[in-house]
Formats: sequence, C-alpha cells, structure tokens
Amino acid sequence: MPIELNFVAPVALPAQSSITHLYKSVNLSDAFAIGLPAGASHDPDLLARFIFAHQPAWIGKLLKLRDLIVAGFGLKTATHLATLAHDAKAERLGIFKVYSTNATEMVVGEDDTHLDFRLSILCSGAPEAGSGRALTLSTVVHCHNLLGRVYIFCIAPFHRMVVKASLRRAARIGWPAGPGVAAPAKR
Repeated sequence: MPIELNFVAPVALPAQSSITHLYKSVNLSDAFAIGLPAGASHDPDLLARFIFAHQPAWIGKLLKLRDLIVAGFGLKTATHLATLAHDAKAERLGIFKVYSTNATEMVVGEDDTHLDFRLSILCSGAPEAGSGRALTLSTVVHCHNLLGRVYIFCIAPFHRMVVKASLRRAARIGWPAGPGVAAPAKR
C-alpha cells in the first residue's frame, strides 16, 4: 500500500535498512514514512539535508533546552556537536556523524557514553511517476547504562514529534526535484 503524500505514517523498521538489525539490544526503535511526489529527488543525502535545513523553529528551541539539561550530566550537547561540523576529517550532517551513504539510504547518528543511536533516511520505490515512492526515517537506540535508559524514556515522545514535524514541514515546503526534473509543486 503506497504511503500518502503529506501524511506521516508510523511503519515497521524497513527490512532493507542497514540499521534494522544493527544492535543486539535496542532500547528504542521507530520508523515514520511519507510519500514522495513524482519528480522528487530519490537521493537520500539530498533529502536528509533538505529535511534538516528546513526544520520547524521550535525544534531548535527544544534542542537548546535539551542542551541545558544534559550538559550537567556530561553528555554531548547539540552545540558541541555542531562545532564538529567544521572538522574536515569527519563528514557530518548538522549535529550528526554520517556513517554511510548509498543510492537509497543515508545513515547518521552519534555514539556517547550513555547510548549509541542511528537514524536512517531511506528512499524506497522506483523513481518513476506514480510508483508509490516513500521516504522513511528510522531510528534505533542502544543504551549503555541506566542514564541512557532514563534519557531515552524522557526524550522518546519529543523525538517522535520532531521526526513527524520535520517530515511534514519538508513536504509542505516541497521536496527537492530529482535530476532533470522541475521542482514538485508545493502543497
């Protein structure tokens, strides 16, 4: 069943995603999909960069609040991770380290003392018009200790809101066009 345009649907972790079986034990896993219109890019790197560049403003405020809370626990802050983007040795997408990129999937994430996580941006379906293409953002988290489990318990609802809002906003703005295609109409 094709995923609707502009509607973010919770889905199972995609079998074709490289993060689906990444960790032996998982403390959080979720996936959300949205349909891509005909003519939209199928490049996961371009789509990921587009999503993160156009997030709602409240997400930045939420990250600042998170930074204030977690800094006292010695956890990596978004502010610290953003400074790493200037390091030419490591490829990053905003605050996230890029772990892999291929024709259909980009995997980003971060490792810390309390937990490791990966976020997959997966483009599925053929790029032809009317093919039912979808973009799926999946997250898996492996906690190392009690602090990680408490942290993920507290932020999980916010994480889900952020992912869904980010996908909806990108769809509203209008996905970037694929090569040789005019930009899709805004919705």
